[in-house]
Amino acid sequence: MNKPSKVPKEIIAFTSCSMVLTALGIDIMLPAFAELRRHFSIIEETAQTDKLISYFFMGQITQIIFGYLTDKMGRLPILRFGVILYIACGFATVYAPTIEWMFVLRFVSGMGAAAVLMTSIASVRDRYSGGEMARIMSLVLALFLFTPVIAPALGAFVLKFYSWKWVFLIPPTFAVIVLLWSFRINESHPKEARIHLPIKDLLPKFKSIITDWHFLRYSIIATLLFAILSSYVASSERIIGEIYHSPELFPSIFGTIGLLMAILSLSNSFFTRKFGAKNTLRVILLMYLAVSVLLVLVTFLMGNPPPMIYFFILIALLMAFTTAGDPNSSAIALEFMGDNAGLAASVYGTIFFFIGSSIGAAISSQLSDGVLPLAISAFAASVVAVMLSFSDKVVS
Repeated sequence: MNKPSKVPKEIIAFTSCSMVLTALGIDIMLPAFAELRRHFSIIEETAQTDKLISYFFMGQITQIIFGYLTDKMGRLPILRFGVILYIACGFATVYAPTIEWMFVLRFVSGMGAAAVLMTSIASVRDRYSGGEMARIMSLVLALFLFTPVIAPALGAFVLKFYSWKWVFLIPPTFAVIVLLWSFRINESHPKEARIHLPIKDLLPKFKSIITDWHFLRYSIIATLLFAILSSYVASSERIIGEIYHSPELFPSIFGTIGLLMAILSLSNSFFTRKFGAKNTLRVILLMYLAVSVLLVLVTFLMGNPPPMIYFFILIALLMAFTTAGDPNSSAIALEFMGDNAGLAASVYGTIFFFIGSSIGAAISSQLSDGVLPLAISAFAASVVAVMLSFSDKVVS
């Protein structure tokens, strides 16, 4: 296992900031969606602006391509290419003539974020494995998840003085800093460890990854929970503003949930070290199942939508459990991948983001005047995730 060439604090900080590009490209824009709908004369009740989030996530399908390239060329060249793509599309988005053009640019911007995200995860995998990787990823995610705490409030603040376009310009501007910072970081995947197979010879390797039931099991678990998270995130501005008629509360509600997500992700680092990644994940999934059952019951018994306080307490717990469990899922899925870590991370990311966001978009499209589809979907996802986790007999 390669040793970090920089002090761990800088590696953690840089990896967090790289991954923040994904979160920042979403969270800071959410308060601007109402103004964006007015700008493009979009009917309030439709989920058109939600698609700006869904298409961004769907751009992650290119992780398979970037996975091959990063194993062949190293992590940093692909990361830098992704950041440049993210910057270019981010600046172009504010000049999009129609909402449909924005969808296209958001998809391509998501491609850039895909390159950054998967190379960041693969770089951590280069340096750490198993429970140690889960612990480091928890620290990274704890810093990363402070973005939802700060970003919506920052977006709302900027909107007080400027238009939605200025809000959309913040993520690509931050990406410029990440690009410059990358030149301080050493490559984690040295030339001697790189794969030089032609694309046609990758098919057996790809097949071995997607038919590895251990890998697939934990990819499915992460994907199902992410589908619920992506649905909530994409719809959160409409849920708070239109279903609960409290748009002024959006930054504080979204930020508070983000803070809880960060706290539980950081706590996961401690529990993973003490009890192991797999045992900790199982407890998290059981708690997720219990909360999802409560959410369904509250929605059925108290009305759809249920009282605001109950809904957001329960949804906050579900979101926090998702981000606490994801480092464990990814660490366990990639644990036995060895030199195929880059390609495996790309497959994992594609399944996680593309399929998860597609399911999430389908759920979001059903959230017109209530939250019952979200509650039922969370329950169904948790049942499958618990069954998959507890049926795993592999000792790792």
